[in-house]
Amino acid sequence: MAITGPIALYNNLPINAQYYQPSQFFISGITLGSTTTVTTTVNHNYVLGQLCRLIIPQQFGCRQLNEQEGYVINIPAANEVVLNINSSGFDSFVSSSATTKPQILAIGDINSGQINADVLSSNLTYVPGSFINISPL
Repeated sequence: MAITGPIALYNNLPINAQYYQPSQFFISGITLGSTTTVTTTVNHNYVLGQLCRLIIPQQFGCRQLNEQEGYVINIPAANEVVLNINSSGFDSFVSSSATTKPQILAIGDINSGQINADVLSSNLTYVPGSFINISPL
């Protein structure tokens, strides 16, 4: 049995957030109701079934949505997601010049979705929220 020793630093590269999907996006608007529609400042890369968390600083209103989690149930536009969060009666979202911006973040590796419970089943393993390495390295 050979002992290989420690891994050289150049073989154990640091994780660079810009090389992983999905990532965080800044929020430009929120529509409240029985479901919550979030509009991002740029096109997002979320998919149906993705678990997301909202981070809403106090200056932007909607304080009831801060730290709330919800699943993506619809993608009406490239920069919009509909979450299964009932936000009826919540405070309105307002624009602010605050330096900390509101964000929507994917929550990765939640280990839920279709899995092969039966050997005869042909379902593919699907884990919404898993991070995909898109590193050019």
